[in-house]
Amino acid sequence: MNDAQTSTDLDREKQRVRERVWDALDADGASHDATTHGRIPNFVGSQAAAARLGELPVWKHARVIKSVPDKAQLPVRALALSEGKTVFMAVPKLADPHPFYLLDPTALTIPPTEAASSRVAAGIAPKVGVDALQPVDMVVLGSVAVNRAGVRIGKGAGYSDLEFAFLTEAGLIGEHTVVVTTVHELQVLDEAMPATEHDVGVDVIVTPSEVLTCRSPHRPSGLMWEHLDARKIASIPVLAARAPGR
Repeated sequence: MNDAQTSTDLDREKQRVRERVWDALDADGASHDATTHGRIPNFVGSQAAAARLGELPVWKHARVIKSVPDKAQLPVRALALSEGKTVFMAVPKLADPHPFYLLDPTALTIPPTEAASSRVAAGIAPKVGVDALQPVDMVVLGSVAVNRAGVRIGKGAGYSDLEFAFLTEAGLIGEHTVVVTTVHELQVLDEAMPATEHDVGVDVIVTPSEVLTCRSPHRPSGLMWEHLDARKIASIPVLAARAPGR
């Protein structure tokens, strides 16, 4: 079996896991949306999960948070800003030479709960490049599914993994950085899940009812150019500028 076949098979396996979790969440009424299919679930209990995360020592020690812009993690971003933590998140699809929105809590003129919305942040937060960012203490990811070993499956676009790899190469994510995901209990699976070398594992899983610590989750050491096609590289300015052969 060649690499392309292996990748395709893994993608199919991941999609089967996604569909199963989306079906379970929809059947349970565990989402704020009509359906969870095709997205990071905006799960019921996200506020409680954020509050539980806020009780952890790793959260209390974190000063700089890199977060996904998904609705499920909005309570986490709002909590961070209300506690004076700096938050940044990626411009959609990293499609800008300055690919991150930087939310400085000391510069906010609106409440943190409003500023934490991805739509509002896009209008009030400056876009910045990597040179304007500080080392990241915590990465907050959204997930469709995650298992107790820290293997995570997103919605399939791959941007969270790209952002993580890019920031790792830039020296902003390191061994000290804690990777967290907040999810509904139905999104936590007690089984092996498919993963590739560029997939980011999580250190901590937080649900509305519990905290799970994962042992030795996988972390890519940087960008894996061989896993990126030319079209995707060309669509992301910060990658196009660094691509081998440039």
